[in-house]
Amino acid sequence: MQKRAARTRRTVLEAAADEFAERGYEGASLQGVAWRAATSIGALTFHFRNKTALAEEVRTAGSARFTVCLEELPPCADPLRELRTLVGALVRLAHEDPFVRAARRLEADAPEDAPPLTEIWLPVLRTQLDRAHSARRLRPGVAPEDAVAMLSHLAEGAMAAHGAARGA
Repeated sequence: MQKRAARTRRTVLEAAADEFAERGYEGASLQGVAWRAATSIGALTFHFRNKTALAEEVRTAGSARFTVCLEELPPCADPLRELRTLVGALVRLAHEDPFVRAARRLEADAPEDAPPLTEIWLPVLRTQLDRAHSARRLRPGVAPEDAVAMLSHLAEGAMAAHGAARGA
């Protein structure tokens, strides 16, 4: 792909992430994406045949950013500190990254059968809670599966609140 075409594709994807994060799948339009990208509909459809293809690409990019975030988490000897770091990183990512905000919004209302985004980070959360339980760092009587449910709802709520605060 030529440099100019690659640059246009990247610009369109960034504009689409903003459009989907702000308006959702139904409210977003190719015209809105083209306007945000300062490009023509022809240039947009050269790279993405329709809104569904564009949404799939944006959601894939958002999913990949969750994966990268998890891979970049620093290891920590204290499993509870590692849990705080994980939840904080997820919330920051949802607040700062338009691709992640768009992926979360598209998960709620786009016509695709992609796996839920929680499948990316929930196993890591479970593993860390199991480590905390094995290290006797959880309070007595706290079952790891209950802590997983509570922390996953907390993380989802915090990510949703950040999205709502930004207008997504």
